[in-house]
Amino acid sequence: MTSTAGQLAHQREREQGVGTSQHAVKFSQQDYQALRQRCLERGRLFEDDCFPAESRSLGYNELGPYSSKTRGVVWKRPTELCSDPKFIDDGATRTDICQGSLGDCWLLAAIASLTLDQRILGRVVPPGQSFTDGYAGIFHFQFWQYGEWVDVVVDDRLPTRDGELLFVHSAEGSEFWSALLEKAYAKVNGCYEALAGGNTTEGFEDFTGGISEMYQLDKAPPQLFKIIQRALGLGSLMGCSIDITSAQETEAVTACKLVKGHAYSVTGAQEVHLRGRPVQLVRIRNPWGQVEWTGPWSDGSSEWNYVREDEKPKLNHIAEDGEFWMSYADFIRQFSKLEICNLTPDTLTSDEVGHWNHYQYEGMWRVGSTAGGCRNHTATFSSNPQFLVRLEDVDDDPLDGEDGCTFLVGLMQKDGRRSRRLGRNLETIGFAIYEVPEKYKGQNNVHLGPDVLLQQRAVAMSSTFINMREVCDRFRLPPGEYVIVPSTFHPHKKGSFVLRVFSEKQAATSPMEEDIGAEIKEVEISERDVDPHFKSLFKQVAGNDSEVSVFELVQILNKIVSQRSDIKTDGFSLETGRHIVNLLDKDGSAKLGLMEFHKLWCKIQKYLDIFKSHDSDNSGTMSSHEMRGALTEAGFHINSAVLQVIVCRYADTQYAIDFDCFVGCLIRLEMLFKMFKTLDRADSGKIELDILQWLCLAIN
Repeated sequence: MTSTAGQLAHQREREQGVGTSQHAVKFSQQDYQALRQRCLERGRLFEDDCFPAESRSLGYNELGPYSSKTRGVVWKRPTELCSDPKFIDDGATRTDICQGSLGDCWLLAAIASLTLDQRILGRVVPPGQSFTDGYAGIFHFQFWQYGEWVDVVVDDRLPTRDGELLFVHSAEGSEFWSALLEKAYAKVNGCYEALAGGNTTEGFEDFTGGISEMYQLDKAPPQLFKIIQRALGLGSLMGCSIDITSAQETEAVTACKLVKGHAYSVTGAQEVHLRGRPVQLVRIRNPWGQVEWTGPWSDGSSEWNYVREDEKPKLNHIAEDGEFWMSYADFIRQFSKLEICNLTPDTLTSDEVGHWNHYQYEGMWRVGSTAGGCRNHTATFSSNPQFLVRLEDVDDDPLDGEDGCTFLVGLMQKDGRRSRRLGRNLETIGFAIYEVPEKYKGQNNVHLGPDVLLQQRAVAMSSTFINMREVCDRFRLPPGEYVIVPSTFHPHKKGSFVLRVFSEKQAATSPMEEDIGAEIKEVEISERDVDPHFKSLFKQVAGNDSEVSVFELVQILNKIVSQRSDIKTDGFSLETGRHIVNLLDKDGSAKLGLMEFHKLWCKIQKYLDIFKSHDSDNSGTMSSHEMRGALTEAGFHINSAVLQVIVCRYADTQYAIDFDCFVGCLIRLEMLFKMFKTLDRADSGKIELDILQWLCLAIN
């Protein structure tokens, strides 16, 4: 119940703008300004209890408390490491980021790209922080995390060995913004070790809120160099790497001094003239700050002698800083993949290309209700969350001259790095896109069932199902209405995700969820219409007072269902009996009279027919994935959030629902709908309760 309340509170905060870049969520509920002021008033330097200067903040395995790699580690503040520490000295530059002993070059390549755009850097590294004015040993940074911006506080105690920073550091050794940024990112992900290994796109996205694409360079599209130039002009962040074929190749250096399995950032793309002929060049940055390409166009190579003099100044080609130029032809031969992070509309302002329109939604896969797996699993596939995309306007300037609507779809699963400590791996995820049938067009208050999804082929799919944080692909489809179905590859896998759509033109998007409601139809009959045999049986069980108590009701129901071999049940509970009486008792006697009992009997007969029609394997129980359809047949319309609560409440460990639980659920739903309708006198869809009313209703 507390988790449900927490989800509702989080939803309200999002509706109020919490989580935007202007109103970031306070990570671990730590307020930077309040903590800093308290430290200044007390004359003490901040010590972060949420990410302490202890071994558990370093890691759990290779950087665990008993690892040789953590022996001799001492946490020190910058003021203990040099006489005049600076947060940022003469601007943040790419040379401020030198890799330490942590395998997070992917992150450092992303941090290096931050320095190319002061607007992006200022969002991640809030200005006004220093080791002089108002210094209190506390700093803060902002990251995009799974659909929302979070403000992360850290103290400035950094892991060192022999007086040197253990992880990222500046070339000069006196500038600390990059080391503190790395620490804040480690805190968000649980520890430093959680940062080992990854794709530069992950850092790009967490620093910008953008969405990333990946190109395999052995299959590079003809216009990729222009795509790189256009992306750089838009401030997009880019990384590249060379694939490895075995663990032994990790960080192996090629004959031309390129490092395999290492994350580089792409920082420039220019066309110059060599002896009068145009040559396309790409500028690459190694976050190590050293080990550079030694092939054509490297620093000091002969090609530079034949470049036109008026072109040399814009290339800035000679610098021993880990940055180098190479021809685009060599680039696509030497490197394996290129990653481009497309930025959100508040950053993309170029009139030449326009900007992406951005839409995002949070969702959950919950075992037994919304974790349906991929299309291979026909019995459960339609249970997955569904999202509508309505495309209307075609692209202005299609590359191949054919009309269509270009859009990106990114599916990201949450908290993968934080779960590493617990031994959990990322799920294998992907998505399928279907055209909405004509009869459902213009609607988003439906959830497409197997009768729709399994009768047609997907018009598009993610390029793969893969166990990565995010799957992202570019599509171009004709104008129309489409439904995106994100899923894990196998069913019954729990997870939370963010689904994002970036479209070149405006698009209408929304979750595909039914409107919550109930259509409860009951036939009113008088006592004289009741079958005489039924009256006789009722008198036998009701006794002298002609009413059935809760205890008698439970005995009667259990006696009836125990005689049936076609349904499984653990027996009706006293709680279910009380719900039934509360729903049907009209005179407040806490018992059921003849007509009330007759109404119950008609309901149970109806519920039994529905239950058996959804017991597809004749097991005597109903799969929880069938619950949405069964509830709809009974007259109840619910969304995924309500379905998840119902499954948690009424399904067994095998996610099966027996008959007594099914009846108990329907009775409870009917009672709740009727209570809400009674209290919502204005028919506004909202009710207001004081604490007394809330407790009385909740306990009822």
